[in-house]
Amino acid sequence: MSHSFFVPCPRGLEEALAAELREIAARPEVVRHAPFAVHAGQTGGVAFSGVPAAAYAVNLHARIANRVLLRLAAQGYRNENDIYGLALAQRWEDHITPDQTIRVDVTAHQSPLRSLNFTALRIKDGICDRMRDKRGARPSVDTASPDARIFAHLTATDCTLYLDTSGDPLFKRGWRQEKGEAPLKETLAAGILRLSGWQPEQPFYDPMCGSGTFLIEAAQIALNHAPGAARSFAFEWLGGFQPAPWQALREAEAAGRCKPQQLLIAGSDISTDMLAITHDNWARAGLPGAAPLKQVDARFVKPPFETPGVVLMNPPYGTRIAVRGARRARPDEQSDERADVVPMNPREEEAANQFASAFATTLKQHFAGWTAYIFTGDLSMPRRMRLKESRRTPLFNGPIECRLFRFEMVRGGMRNGAAEAPSAR
Repeated sequence: MSHSFFVPCPRGLEEALAAELREIAARPEVVRHAPFAVHAGQTGGVAFSGVPAAAYAVNLHARIANRVLLRLAAQGYRNENDIYGLALAQRWEDHITPDQTIRVDVTAHQSPLRSLNFTALRIKDGICDRMRDKRGARPSVDTASPDARIFAHLTATDCTLYLDTSGDPLFKRGWRQEKGEAPLKETLAAGILRLSGWQPEQPFYDPMCGSGTFLIEAAQIALNHAPGAARSFAFEWLGGFQPAPWQALREAEAAGRCKPQQLLIAGSDISTDMLAITHDNWARAGLPGAAPLKQVDARFVKPPFETPGVVLMNPPYGTRIAVRGARRARPDEQSDERADVVPMNPREEEAANQFASAFATTLKQHFAGWTAYIFTGDLSMPRRMRLKESRRTPLFNGPIECRLFRFEMVRGGMRNGAAEAPSAR
């Protein structure tokens, strides 16, 4: 029996996620045990359809997805009673037991209903009334650590109900215990890596590695470690769970891992505390050897490999962010609020300009032939660096509007018989 699923992701990465899901669907073990078909991407995520075990495969292998949601039902509504009726009609007894706990989350876009909290309460009432009628008892609510999460998304006219198959959001890979002041979620980092076009045979360098998110994601990609291999998922304790295909998928993942090898991956940071955190995270992620790190100010870095490759960094934005409310989006772990950037004071502005100029000089002098990517919420970064980007990709880091800037570092031509310094094209 085929089921419909929706996979939310960080905004701006829908096409990247669709491509990733198609790759997962083509894996031999997935074709055999958990076949599915990917549909066109939507705002905020991608839909697919397939057998129940398809959700197992996507949870295990998807690097960009936030969650994997089973689509239960959708219908039009006029008020909260209509939504209660939709919840009451679902076969919750097939998925949960009265001994388990639930949580209901509601998101909306242009919904006429006044209170999403009251709507969530009516959905909870529908679930509990159905379970009391069919099983003689109702599940309890646990907003912190529920056994089952139910999501509802409201448009102006329709309500769609989803059952979460992931549990904890998928950016929680199971290895991070420590993080820096401005951590980048693993799902967003994986999406940025994909947008950069980096391949494991290319050198990769993060000169401001922080807690090591880019480095660890890149290393796991190079070694073919599935991002979900070290954690559990909600589908394992929901009704209808099929152990056989799940075991087959896990065995294929373990067998498909690359043997430890020389990774062309390196990072650096000015902070010894951040480097210590990266070392610990690297080990918990099950990666071989010690994390390839060096303590150095990003303004004075040099290439860690002779062959040019990809430089990717997420520098501090240098701005204060004030969040303001905006429209709700698809069911997702991310907030869909917007953010206003509070202007920097003159001292902050001068410091940001000095850093950007110094780092640009380092790139031009030492990284000819490399492709440099900077992911930042400072949309004026190219101006500060006095470099012209070859591409700018809009992305969101939670509520913060960001850009992924690409700079091609090429060596200048000959003028008056002398070679010019490297420049950015």
